[in-house]
Amino acid sequence: MLGRLFARRSAAAPEGSAELDARDPVVAGLPSGVRRYLLPTERLVVAVRRHPAQLLEPFASVVAAFVVVVWLTFRLPAQVPLVGDALFLAWFVLLGRAGWRLLVWHGDWFVATDRRLLLTFGVLNRKVAMMPVTKVTDMSYNQSLAGRILDYGEFVMESAGQEQALREVRWLPVPDQLYISICAEIFGSDRVPPVVPGTPRGRRRR
Repeated sequence: MLGRLFARRSAAAPEGSAELDARDPVVAGLPSGVRRYLLPTERLVVAVRRHPAQLLEPFASVVAAFVVVVWLTFRLPAQVPLVGDALFLAWFVLLGRAGWRLLVWHGDWFVATDRRLLLTFGVLNRKVAMMPVTKVTDMSYNQSLAGRILDYGEFVMESAGQEQALREVRWLPVPDQLYISICAEIFGSDRVPPVVPGTPRGRRRR
């Protein structure tokens, strides 16, 4: 069904997508990997990457491991050079892990329109999890102490007792703004300007 949907959109309505981008500069500013999943009849509410705090652990591990490896290399006797080589090899593995996590972060987007909630993710295999806004019966907002300090949070969507592909979304930036914007769509409040990358903290894009 999804394959037919995308095929029908690309074959029958490429002009519609171009018209959508031309009519809405906010949508036009999004990466093509996000725009391709938006229908011409949808109105964008939220489009954000996950919070960069998700990358703190892998890159902090790289820096800490480099300091330890250099310190140990100078401490090791010259008779065991292979140990130093093994330590640097392990460090390069950590560096590759951090680079992979960066690629994953760069490709992950949380998108909300007036009709759907979407989560795009994956590097080699691209995936899209989706939930219709009309199916959302409750949305919990969780924020840890670290999240309050760094300004990120987690949303948990409930859907009339049904298991949905999109239920938990973690590491969301400016969660207060996102929560208000999405709740306004779910519960029929007044429209609010969309939240997109580059929106100053505490303000919404107008």
